[in-house]
Amino acid sequence: MILNETLRLFSPFSSLSRETAMDMKLGDLHIPKGLNIYIPRLTIHHDPELWGADVHEFKPERFVDGIVKASKNPLAFMPFSFGPRFCVGQGFALEEAKLVLVVILQRFRFHLSPNYRHAPYDKVTVKPKYGVPMILECLWLLDHVVGEFVNIEIFNDNQ
Repeated sequence: MILNETLRLFSPFSSLSRETAMDMKLGDLHIPKGLNIYIPRLTIHHDPELWGADVHEFKPERFVDGIVKASKNPLAFMPFSFGPRFCVGQGFALEEAKLVLVVILQRFRFHLSPNYRHAPYDKVTVKPKYGVPMILECLWLLDHVVGEFVNIEIFNDNQ
């Protein structure tokens, strides 16, 4: 649920495009074959009509009943696209993220640095403009070193 909510709020790509394979009609709109259609994934993931008034809040419990029931439209969540052309790396990316989190959480407790500035920007992929400075506390040292406190602050090169 935490990974899904993170991907909803901060999709790796802000949009995706598809080319129409044939002439089609959408309501009164004629869409010719070969037209590129851009789907604003980030806009859809932040639409209050689909996700509710708390759309900009981090609420992993949105996904407690699964992806299909997380919003008012079962196709509103699409961090890796959907249908026959979804990202083939989706399974690998999600498993890798889970494994990395497990390894980190076994050894560290972490929280955002007071120096963190929330500024996502879109340059091929959506990423934090100023990085994500974190404060890591080594759990092993906290358990074994009495009276001492260890902080490691990690910064991005963009600062």
